[in-house]
Amino acid sequence: MTRNLRVYAEFVRVGFINTLAYRLRYYTGIVTYFIYVSVYYFIWKAIYVNGPAIEGFDFGAMLTYVGVGWIIRSFYFNNIDQDLSQQVAEGKLVMDLIKPVNIQLMYISQALGESIFRLALLTAPTAAVLLLVFPLRRPASWTHFAAFLVSVAMTFFLVAGINFAVGTLAIRLLSILGLLRAKYFLLELFSGLLIPISFFPHSFQIVLNFMPFQYISYVPLLIYLGKIQGAGLARAIAMQIFWVLVLLAIGDLMWKWSSRKITIQGG
Repeated sequence: MTRNLRVYAEFVRVGFINTLAYRLRYYTGIVTYFIYVSVYYFIWKAIYVNGPAIEGFDFGAMLTYVGVGWIIRSFYFNNIDQDLSQQVAEGKLVMDLIKPVNIQLMYISQALGESIFRLALLTAPTAAVLLLVFPLRRPASWTHFAAFLVSVAMTFFLVAGINFAVGTLAIRLLSILGLLRAKYFLLELFSGLLIPISFFPHSFQIVLNFMPFQYISYVPLLIYLGKIQGAGLARAIAMQIFWVLVLLAIGDLMWKWSSRKITIQGG
C-alpha cells in the first residue's frame, strides 16, 4: 500500500509540474472568472429589483452563491476527458496501457496535481479579487466552513469520476468533441452552478435528487451559506462520498469495456 501511495503521489507531482508550463494562462483565468461573476452580478441585481428574495435567496445570498461557486469551480475543474480523447487521437494511449498502474487513478492523480497548482495560482487570487470587489458573505460558521472545505474536496473527485467515464468513450467513438461540449453545459446547469437547483421546476428537482450532479456545486454552496444544518451536514458529505465511489466504479467498468477494443491512431 505504501508503494502504491508513492506511485500515485508521483503522478500528482507530475501533474503539478506539467501545469507549470502553462502558468501564465491562469492570470487571464482570474480576469475571466471576474467577468463571469460581474455579468451574473448585474443580471441578478436586475432580477431582484422585483422582490427581496427568490426561493429563500436574497440578493446578498445569491451574489455569494455565484461568487463562491465560480471560485470553487476554478479548483475542481479538470480535463481528464479531453486528455483521454487526445491520447486516443494521437495514438499515445498505448503508452498508458503498458504502465503497471490503475489507469483511472493515474489520470485522477495527475488531475489532482493540476488542481493543487490552480488552488494557489488561480483559486486563491480569484477569491481575493472577488472578495475585494463584491460584498460576498462569509461562511455561516466555522463548522460550516470546515464542512464546506471537505465538500469541495469531494467535488473534485466527483467531477474527476464523471470526466474519466466520459473520456473512456473516446476509445470506442474515436472523437467525442461534440459530447464534451454538451457535457460541459449540462454539468454546469445540473450542478447548480448557473442557477440554484431550487429554482428548477419541482419535477426536475425530483429527478436531480437521484443524480450526483447537485453535489458538485449546489450542495457545497448551501453548506457555505448555512442552509444545511446539523446532521444534514454529515448526510450531505456522506452522499458525496457515496457518489464518488459509485462514479469511480462506473469509470472502472467503462474502462474495462472500452479497452477491450482499442484502435490506435497517429504515431
